[in-house]
Amino acid sequence: MNDNVLQQARILIVDDQPANVELLERLLAQEGFQQVLGTNEPRAALDLFNAFEPDLVLLDLLMPELDGYAVLEQLQRRIAPDQYLPILVLTADVTQEARRRALALGARDFLTKPFDAIEAMLRIWNLLETRMLYLELQRRQPHTTPPRFGRWQG
Repeated sequence: MNDNVLQQARILIVDDQPANVELLERLLAQEGFQQVLGTNEPRAALDLFNAFEPDLVLLDLLMPELDGYAVLEQLQRRIAPDQYLPILVLTADVTQEARRRALALGARDFLTKPFDAIEAMLRIWNLLETRMLYLELQRRQPHTTPPRFGRWQG
C-alpha cells in the first residue's frame, strides 16, 4: 500500500499526560502524518471520536476519572461489529492482566511505556495498512458496504 495513502489516515491520541501526546504527535509528524488529533481529556474521547472519525486510536489505560478500559468500552459500542477500526493501547501497566483485558475489550495491539519509537511506528503503519485494506475491500463490495461508523444499514 502506498505510504501517501496511509499518511492521510486520521489518528486520535488519548492520553492524560501532555508530554505523551506531544511525543506521539511529533513521531507521527516525522512520519508524514498530518491528520492527528490529541487530547489529554479521556472524557472527551468519545465526542472527538465521533467528530473526527479516526482510522486509528492510540489510547493510554492509566488515566484519572475515566480510564482507558472505560474509553475502550465506549468506543466498542460506537464501532459497528463488522468494522475494523484498530486501537493501539500504549500504557505503563506491564501486567498480563492489563494486556488481556485491553485486548478482550477490543484493542488490536498493545505496547508498554516507555516504548521504542521505531517499534511503535512499525505497529502504527501495520495497523493503518490493515485498516486501509479493509476500507478498500468494503468499497469493492458496494452492495454490502456499511457506513464508516455507526449501525449497519445493509
